[in-house]
Amino acid sequence: MNDKREIRGWAMYDWANSAFSTTVVTALLGPYVLALAESSTSRLTIFGTQLEPAAIFPFAASLSVGLQVIFLPLLGTIADYTHLKKRMLLTFAYIGAFATILLIFVQVDSPIIGTNGAVLLSGLLLIVANLCFGAAVVFYNAFLPEIASPDRRDAVSSQGFALGYLGGGLLLLVNLGMLTLMEDTALAVRLSLASAGVWWLVFTYLYPQRRLKQRQPARELPPGANLFTQGLKEILSTVKDLFHHYPQTLLFLAAYLIYNDGVQTVIIVSTAFAADELEVATDLLLILVLMIQFVAFFGALGFGRLARYIGAKRAILISLVIWSGIVIFAYAALHEVWQLFVVGFFVAIVLGGSQALSRSLFSQMIPRDHESEYFGFYEVSERGTSWLGPLAFAFAVQVTGSQRAAIVTLIVFFLVGLALLSLVNVQKAMLDAGNDPSGVVL
Repeated sequence: MNDKREIRGWAMYDWANSAFSTTVVTALLGPYVLALAESSTSRLTIFGTQLEPAAIFPFAASLSVGLQVIFLPLLGTIADYTHLKKRMLLTFAYIGAFATILLIFVQVDSPIIGTNGAVLLSGLLLIVANLCFGAAVVFYNAFLPEIASPDRRDAVSSQGFALGYLGGGLLLLVNLGMLTLMEDTALAVRLSLASAGVWWLVFTYLYPQRRLKQRQPARELPPGANLFTQGLKEILSTVKDLFHHYPQTLLFLAAYLIYNDGVQTVIIVSTAFAADELEVATDLLLILVLMIQFVAFFGALGFGRLARYIGAKRAILISLVIWSGIVIFAYAALHEVWQLFVVGFFVAIVLGGSQALSRSLFSQMIPRDHESEYFGFYEVSERGTSWLGPLAFAFAVQVTGSQRAAIVTLIVFFLVGLALLSLVNVQKAMLDAGNDPSGVVL
């Protein structure tokens, strides 16, 4: 434990996979698929239903999240009963990376399949890649309690998130350079999408594959059980245990789901708000995204250091107060482009810190030898509820006709999450889970 070489190898997986979430999911694939679908002479039809071009990307993304909700807890349980945690992480990472690389073939008038076939192919590849992304993250997170002692976990988790923001930002910078310099914009987009898969593949091979160790002993299956049936039993057992044996862990999980939903909603609606309310040009929005990526690197490390002195829970509470202030300012006083960059700076500071410390804090509250199983619930719960914030925001826009007024709804997520988190007894949660709180700043 606390092997620096292994910790660096683990943290570099965040560097590897963040290229997919930044370049593919956040920046390029959605607009590209929309443009591709709109260029077709006929609408894509599935099961007799014509799909609107603007609905194709979010539909595929939502379907991939739905599949994660079904499969990730089961996969986590299987990993806890076998020696396959590292192998499963690598397998899903490589499948996801290859699916991403294949996006290079998605183009107008694709040979054999045509434009509509290319649009359908992009949706299928996104579903595969995003499902594999989520599955690999479950096993990746589950390594944290194995490689870092409780007193080092906040710093190690923050290091991973920091490297993720830095790696994702660097590749996005390269991609934006390609988009600027190449005359064929569609080819530049396809090369950029594929480069995210190559980045994911190469850095996974260079670091996690070579440096992570599989030290966890296999748990024996009960007589007559197999991995599938035992996995289903463990899922039900985990839900029951959370309610009856680990109530503080459950309370933290509820708090995390709520305030993280607010975080994810800010990420989702921020560029649309800037373009609509402030009329910010697209090139400035891309510069803003890049700035947030690089500043978030230092923010994640800074909050990791802060947690060493005041504890992860208090550091997260501070971040939620700042998040609340950001939302209030955006509603009441954000009118100029320069103010947007100031707000973006503060978003970047708290973005990595709140997520990194939430992961490390959760790892302190779960029983040993069940890490993959519990992080399966952690990942699924985060993704399975990530529609609540955007839905509330969209409803508020529908009622008020203003994105600025709708921002007020987001304050509820941060305040409720803050209130619930303040009630969590971290020491009791650790003791309930059989973990030693000695040396952990509470």
